[in-house]
Amino acid sequence: GVAISTYAKYCYNKLQKAALTGAKKGLKKPNIEEIRHAKNAVFNPSMFGSSLQDIVALQKERYPDRQLPWVQTRLSEEVLALNGDQTEGIFRVPGDIDEVNALKLQVDQWKIPTGLEDPHVPASLLKLWYRELEEPLIPHEFYEQCITHYENPEAAIAVVHSLPRINKMVLCYLIRFLQVFVQPANVAVTKMDVNNLAMVMAPNCLRCQSDDPRIIFENTRKEMSFIRVLIQHLDTSFMEGVL
Repeated sequence: GVAISTYAKYCYNKLQKAALTGAKKGLKKPNIEEIRHAKNAVFNPSMFGSSLQDIVALQKERYPDRQLPWVQTRLSEEVLALNGDQTEGIFRVPGDIDEVNALKLQVDQWKIPTGLEDPHVPASLLKLWYRELEEPLIPHEFYEQCITHYENPEAAIAVVHSLPRINKMVLCYLIRFLQVFVQPANVAVTKMDVNNLAMVMAPNCLRCQSDDPRIIFENTRKEMSFIRVLIQHLDTSFMEGVL
């Protein structure tokens, strides 16, 4: 009872995105569960690859009072529950790709399976969620401001507070989360100081739209510096208890 054009439009959009961002799959063929999930995705939109507005709308019936995406807060909590803040290379070392893909399917069914043991798995999926947002966490129209003020804490913080509300809330939650990991006692174990965290997280928050390799290379350093400044200077105390 669904028009073929509905499927066609959905598939076309997915193919366009795949052409731009590349495949996110390992070397194995998709399993039956993943194929079934893909067939149903047109009727059950994913929390991955969607806009923040669509993700919040998706959870409205299930979690009407939540201000933040469930997928963001739940995966963040899982990383900490598995002692990710005491795990060497957290956010740098990738989780097993098949476990990450399996968890992704579960999360899209609003489940976090019990029995997870490796914090790298939810950490990898969390990074993937940020990276696959339809529009970057810091929208394109703010990009130039970010790389202009990459060394100026006051101006960088002003950029954050000028973001649309949902982007600001999601970004501030992320920065507050990362501020846990830069505590000296945690860094001593994880070997992930503020520079390392900024390096792995900046590409998940900002996207350079230039095709010029020189501009991309130069801006990568500025993107990292911008995120580092936020981790070091952004007051996220107002996010305490916000979900």
